[in-house]
Amino acid sequence: MLARSLLCSSMSTSYVSYHPEQQQLLPPALQDWLPQGHLAYFISDTVDSLDLRAFHARYGSGGSRNQPLHPAMMVKVLVYAYATGVFSSRKIASKLHEDIAFRVLAAGNFPAHRTIRDFRAQHLGEFTELFTQVVRLAREMGLVKLGTIAVDGTKIKANASRHKAMSYARMQTTEAELKAQIAALLHKAAHTDEAEKNEPELDIPAELERRQARLAAIEEAKARLQARQAQTDTQRGRSPGDGRKPRDKDGKPKGGRPYKRDFGTPEPKAQSSFTDPDSRIMKRAGGGFDYQYNAQTAVDETAHIIVAAEVVNTSTDVQQLPMVLDAVQAHTGAQPAQALADAGYRSEAVMSQLAKAYPATELVIALGREGKARATTPNPKDANRYPHTVAMAAKFQTEQTQKDYRKRKWIAEPPNGWIKNVLGFRQFSMRGLEKAKAEFKLVCMALNLRRMGAVQAG
Repeated sequence: MLARSLLCSSMSTSYVSYHPEQQQLLPPALQDWLPQGHLAYFISDTVDSLDLRAFHARYGSGGSRNQPLHPAMMVKVLVYAYATGVFSSRKIASKLHEDIAFRVLAAGNFPAHRTIRDFRAQHLGEFTELFTQVVRLAREMGLVKLGTIAVDGTKIKANASRHKAMSYARMQTTEAELKAQIAALLHKAAHTDEAEKNEPELDIPAELERRQARLAAIEEAKARLQARQAQTDTQRGRSPGDGRKPRDKDGKPKGGRPYKRDFGTPEPKAQSSFTDPDSRIMKRAGGGFDYQYNAQTAVDETAHIIVAAEVVNTSTDVQQLPMVLDAVQAHTGAQPAQALADAGYRSEAVMSQLAKAYPATELVIALGREGKARATTPNPKDANRYPHTVAMAAKFQTEQTQKDYRKRKWIAEPPNGWIKNVLGFRQFSMRGLEKAKAEFKLVCMALNLRRMGAVQAG
């Protein structure tokens, strides 16, 4: 009785027509399902206005067989995907079936995830150039004025497994073990060949091949660590054959503690990744360590447009400011009037270099952490040795400089926050420093377009 009453009650109510199985005779255009002012339309129109000849140049002329997908369509789909926080090629391929905006941009095309993956990997240089085009477009729109820019760095996890890495000390031990095992296997194979010389030639055992391949990988990783350490030692003033003793320019021993290691010999705990050798162990913001890259951004004050996006595999920011300012000039064709940077970029040598290269740019670089006493501020007596640092310390005594520097936080830091927390880009999809550079520019270009679309929509 209860079920019948509920059914009768339901049947007595008048609802809007609902027939999921009914098909429309004339389906509307997909655009009818997407509201005006949608981000997909802005990205589509913007990509149509960009120079895509470099993308087209990869494809030769031919007939109707094996036709490639249109580059403009692929660029639109990839840029929109990154602008909405979809980075995996498999997820992008899925969105092409499920999401109206993706379907509008693809216009009835459904590239497989391998096609999307390969297109992205094959056009890294072209996407890098598109970043520059979008920055210049933003400048034409009045969204980039280069009055004040702020520079900041953030660590982004590499596509590398911590379980597929090895320390230098363990490399040495494992290398010796593998060499002994390979020698034993070769000895055994030689005896087998002698005993069975009338038999058909025997293949090298699979176990031998496996160990030789592992040995080769370890030797390559050791060589990378040694080359990296040799470069670091050279930058610190050391030279081969220094006998672990600090020496002057003439090679004569000078005072000071002897070095703990030979030139070019890494620390025992130094590590190298086998999945992404270019990545480095860096400290996470929340604590702990991961294989990461150091992403650098320069942000224009006007509309928070990223005007430079670079990636390095060194954990410190101290040497990165010249590279970032060079990138700003390359992307915009001009130098900023003012550049703000935190204490991580402080360096007398860097400030001296930039004073010559960018005389029209006012540098405002903190000498200590915000809110902390500037114990590292040099004594005015050091003006001859550290002239730029002393001058910067004096500049920070003025109210105007302090006011200018306070803008750095709300100019530079929000875009990095948007990249990680709004877009959700916390790990690179691609491996290798050069690929990471290109992918980060793709991310920042997508974020710029998202900002530009929001400003245009009002």
